[in-house]
Amino acid sequence: MRWSRSRASENVEDRRGQAGGGRIGGRSIGLGTVVIAVIAMLLGVDPNIVLNLTGGLNPPTAQTRSAPPPPADDEAARFVSHVLGDTEDTWRMLFAKSGKTYEDPKLVLFSGSTDTACGLGQSASGPFYCPGDNKVYIDLVFFKELGSRFGAPGDFAQAYVIGHEVGHHVQNLLGISDQVQAERQRSNSTRANQLSVKLELQADCFAGVWAHHADRTRQVLEAGDVDEGLNAASAIGDDRLQKQSQGHVVPDSFTHGSSVQRVRWFKRGIESGDPAVCNTFKAAQI
Repeated sequence: MRWSRSRASENVEDRRGQAGGGRIGGRSIGLGTVVIAVIAMLLGVDPNIVLNLTGGLNPPTAQTRSAPPPPADDEAARFVSHVLGDTEDTWRMLFAKSGKTYEDPKLVLFSGSTDTACGLGQSASGPFYCPGDNKVYIDLVFFKELGSRFGAPGDFAQAYVIGHEVGHHVQNLLGISDQVQAERQRSNSTRANQLSVKLELQADCFAGVWAHHADRTRQVLEAGDVDEGLNAASAIGDDRLQKQSQGHVVPDSFTHGSSVQRVRWFKRGIESGDPAVCNTFKAAQI
């Protein structure tokens, strides 16, 4: 991936080396709640949803922590900054076309754990987006695990992950996340999981939309990059993760979608570049 062709974002906070707190929203969280949230975030579920459902989180009151940008000689952090900048340029353009204004998210680099408006973020959780503070959280260790643990190496596989989390930010700005959360709270567990799957698959499609425009405008993709992204989407499908962790698959418990579904929606976005094709909630087939 020719990521250096993209503009570097200034919206990156570097909290690496800072210890995370253990209290959220003015109250402590029990170990059981934290474990549930960590497992959910590993599968990409919004931790705000999980903690609210388990009663472990008051309305977000976590204070915003000010942090410096990453050092200029940190190539991994530079990569993240350039990819984030590319998503900003793409979504600003797409929002402007529809008469809207895109608000840039912040991206927080952390190590170990860090406080968020959605709860305690931990490195074992993998990357996640918190709608409570409009921030994407990433421990860069995850990118190494993406290749070694999940079998999805490559810089564009990593960029796809960032694009997916920014896709959740887009959903938040458009009010989609709030609508889904309200519907989930009125639904039984099976229906709630189905809604989560549709939300996550739409974020995959939005990641593809970003990649389409990034390549058309700045020619950032190289041979094999799309395959890296598709491989990453497949590697973190619910069926594949469940098979690896528990030896069997329980479709009713899916929260992100199967490998086939994740690949399908990422491809739909990257082939069309049109956010309108990403409406998983009205699709005849997900």
